[in-house]
Amino acid sequence: MPSNEESSTKPRFAVLGTGHGGMAMAGHLSLMGFSVNLFNRGEERIMGIKSTGGIELKGEIEGFGKVNLCTTNMQEAIEDVDIIMVVVPAYAHRWMAEQAAPYLKDGQMVILHPGRTFGALEFKRVLDEKGVNVDIIIAEAQTFIYASRVNGPGQSHIFRIKQSIPVASIRAYQIPQLLKRLKVAYPQFVAGDNIFKTSFDNIGSVFHPAICILNAARIEDDPDFEFYHKGVSESVARVLEQVDKERVDVAEALGIRAMTARQWLYMAYNASGDNLYEAMQRNHGYKGIAAPKTLKVRYIEEDVPFSLVPMASVGRMLNVPTPTIDLLIYLASLINNCDYWAKGRTVERLGIKDMSLRDLRLLAIGEPKIK
Repeated sequence: MPSNEESSTKPRFAVLGTGHGGMAMAGHLSLMGFSVNLFNRGEERIMGIKSTGGIELKGEIEGFGKVNLCTTNMQEAIEDVDIIMVVVPAYAHRWMAEQAAPYLKDGQMVILHPGRTFGALEFKRVLDEKGVNVDIIIAEAQTFIYASRVNGPGQSHIFRIKQSIPVASIRAYQIPQLLKRLKVAYPQFVAGDNIFKTSFDNIGSVFHPAICILNAARIEDDPDFEFYHKGVSESVARVLEQVDKERVDVAEALGIRAMTARQWLYMAYNASGDNLYEAMQRNHGYKGIAAPKTLKVRYIEEDVPFSLVPMASVGRMLNVPTPTIDLLIYLASLINNCDYWAKGRTVERLGIKDMSLRDLRLLAIGEPKIK
């Protein structure tokens, strides 16, 4: 048991969101002995948690995590906490920032799990638009730490906890301060170089939209196939390789050395090959992962506007061609009858359109004013 002194220095958490990720995180933090406030915008998703007082975890982590507070009131959720974990799809980041803005206080930390591409930047943009002037750290994780699923009211199954998750703040010099506080609960988090690095190492942007689009008829007709293995032929993999190259090229123009998809597969799964197709087929971690049942899925509705669009938008600003990414955005918009470019994170909406390359690089380590 920790001493009273140790307990008094423990950070207090708020977890915003009760989806697959938020439930797992809130339950695990509680089991680890941390005070956790859980927020959801609707009452229905939290009724089971309120009735039992916590979250039942199964899988890699077993036990009952008692939640300190479960609420639909944002002010109650965040006003007395140290670290705010935003665990919602990227299309909800702006809404969460708008709701939290009036109640944020100096010294708090906000971390997006994950940020997808430029999540932390969008969160800061909202605060700037609302005239919020508080001394907080805004950060994003490169990916989500848990593989988990909600399996009932107030119940979550954690399949796996990842071992190394890069995290970066908008002001990169604050990353050590962020990690010192965060590692009390999560030693798995490591220093990312900066928010551009975490944003462009978003490997889901390479795999998810293209595989869905190139298997569109199959998904709509009979989606009973393994997404990463049967959904990726040699020709599909060549498209993925080109998406990957364009992503890396845009990052390089920003002065960022992004990890390639093949490098990521080797790092994350020890899967290698002479090309991306071989590496994906040799990845046993993908075995049994089924294709989505519809094209109205986060692999498109989240990964296109909040991953591919910002990458392509930065590419246009820096005169780096992204023809394959542009085509995927266009096709996804046609398939789902939605203009993903119009709703996505463009440089205009992020407030960085008129920044020079020098200012963009300074943004990653300092904090020039976003106009």
